[in-house]
Amino acid sequence: MAMILLAEDDAVLRMLIGDTLRDEGHLVDIACDGEEALQQIHQNRYDLLILDYMMPKLSGLEVLIRMKQMADKQAVKVLILSAKSQHAEQEKMLAAGANGFMPKPFSPLELVRKVEEMLT
Repeated sequence: MAMILLAEDDAVLRMLIGDTLRDEGHLVDIACDGEEALQQIHQNRYDLLILDYMMPKLSGLEVLIRMKQMADKQAVKVLILSAKSQHAEQEKMLAAGANGFMPKPFSPLELVRKVEEMLT
């Protein structure tokens, strides 16, 4: 069981991902935008962050960059979800410190596999 923060601005996708990960036995906190995600990162310890690339207030990339500047959070794994699947965008996210990238749309089974792979 892992502690996961899901930051996604789309309510339907947020519910689908959250329910899927909870069904797999994980504890999942939810953030609706980048600022809320950053606040929760400051307050809690997570094994994995799942960040939507394009969110209000702060993008997933901005959250990632700010989190990596926190000494006690640098080891947290980060999966970026994005409809921007061009290679250059993926490279930018990975260079900023993301551990994985998943293009939208994706199936819940693909997400579960990716999450389990990142947590092992």
